[in-house]
Amino acid sequence: MARIIAIANQKGGVGKTTTAVNLGASLALSEQRTLIIDSDPQANTTSSLGFQKDPARRTLYQALVFGESIERVSINTKVQGLAIVPSEKSLVGATVELVSVENREYRLKDAIAAVRESYSFILIDCPPSLDLLTLNALAAADSVLVPIQCEYLALEGVSELLDTLMRIRRTINPSLAVEGILLTMYDDRTTLSKQVAADLRSFFGPQVFETVIPRNVRLAEAPSHGVPASIYDIHSKGAESYIQLAKEVIANAQKRLGQGPERPDTGARAAAVAAGSGTADAGSSSSGSSSGTGPD
Repeated sequence: MARIIAIANQKGGVGKTTTAVNLGASLALSEQRTLIIDSDPQANTTSSLGFQKDPARRTLYQALVFGESIERVSINTKVQGLAIVPSEKSLVGATVELVSVENREYRLKDAIAAVRESYSFILIDCPPSLDLLTLNALAAADSVLVPIQCEYLALEGVSELLDTLMRIRRTINPSLAVEGILLTMYDDRTTLSKQVAADLRSFFGPQVFETVIPRNVRLAEAPSHGVPASIYDIHSKGAESYIQLAKEVIANAQKRLGQGPERPDTGARAAAVAAGSGTADAGSSSSGSSSGTGPD
């Protein structure tokens, strides 16, 4: 049965989309069948995986509003073992159309139930707001992964976000857990990044992932080629970081199931896939530090 992880933060520009795409790909490359659900009407996750706008394509909108099955609206990506439920701008309308629907917060949870046995992980990329789409994601999720940018203002939003999660637990999903806090856009050349990371680890302890996502040119470039960083450039620091994050997520899932600490060799399989893909210019510069993690 799939572990359902919502990737959420009410603040925009923190790397939610980048994390959904690259964590999803890294899990799939670890032989963990994975589904990404793009619940953001901006559809950045959808386009980052190579799917441009197509009015004829079924999306999450059809699943939420008309009750079409997740299996019917999902499509396979270029990464073996990774599928996506795409989004589109009309998804904004779902927040209005579902207002009068009974149990509207549970539409996504009900839709996922039919396919949960088919995947190891289901990742939900949430919009940067606490609207009905985000509530549906949090109602359906087992846990929340919170990307936090390593900047001062990000610290101010942490308590507000956790307060929101507490209210969600009290009202619509009592079993919602924190999968982990993920430090993104980390620049080890700056004192600020180091201080923010230290403060978060001091306050939240083991809830902060050991893996840190650096600022990396390849993470920013990969979406324009419609592939995750692990296919675009497996040797980049960004790709390697998300591979490590996937290992942490898998290990956490195994601990919850009482299994051993074995972790798949994600890096080896990803390298093999990248070598045979011929995608983009994967053989050139491996990493950089002047850009962010890509679209959010």
